Amino acid sequence: MRNQLYLSVILLGACLAAGAEEAPPDRVNVPLTDPSRPAVLNASVMNGGITVTGYAGKEVIVEARPRGHESESKPDRKAEGMHRLDARGTGLSVEEQDNQVNVGVREMSRTVDLIIQVPFNTSLKLKCLNDGNIQVDHVSGEIDANDLNGAVKLTNISGSAVAHSMNEDVTVSFDKVTPGKAMSFSTMNGDIDVSLPGDTKARVKMKADNGEIYSDFEVRQEAGPAGTKVTDTGRKDGRFHVQFEKALYGSINGGGPEMQFTTFNGKIYVRKKK
Repeated sequence: MRNQLYLSVILLGACLAAGAEEAPPDRVNVPLTDPSRPAVLNASVMNGGITVTGYAGKEVIVEARPRGHESESKPDRKAEGMHRLDARGTGLSVEEQDNQVNVGVREMSRTVDLIIQVPFNTSLKLKCLNDGNIQVDHVSGEIDANDLNGAVKLTNISGSAVAHSMNEDVTVSFDKVTPGKAMSFSTMNGDIDVSLPGDTKARVKMKADNGEIYSDFEVRQEAGPAGTKVTDTGRKDGRFHVQFEKALYGSINGGGPEMQFTTFNGKIYVRKKK
């Protein structure tokens, strides 16, 4: 019978300290059910950033680091003459089952950064909302990174990636790419900068509505697939309207899986990894 280990840790600091004192991080070492198999990490935070680094270990090491308690917008008159005491806990929550590790932060009123170490061969699903960036380094697996108001930076990664930011840059650098795997890189207000191994084969769709596109790959441009134009065949106000999508379609090294690069207000750079 396969051994399964279920770990649930909720760290809610019980100590109180003066507000000026920096709170220490909450930390937990998470043993995997089967360290010989790849792991999967799901991590999300509402206020704060996520940094994930691969290392030659068999556990997932999670730290939650509070940035300090934000000051109140209005003074509390009932507390006049008193010192404010802040709870040190971050509300870190960690669960592990069958090599899948779920990490979250239940503290909503404080900015908390997650600093996580994972075995090199780990797939990631990361999500941030406010006041933090997503950074990943030296990880091999499938990566899904989504940051609403921060930048996404993936360096020295192997495998495949889907990376999105609403309001910042998306920067990705691959050591190796999984053959036959589709990928996507997008932002609304920022640049897309992706470095790929020189032998990468792909069919590309590049769209920069209000910016330029650059690449040192030989991109063979092609016509877009059928259905890429947006049509309105209605007769509202007596007018007929047809609008073609502003996008570049092409192939790299003879073509392969689809890679999409999309920005509304920014530029696109597709580079050969040096």
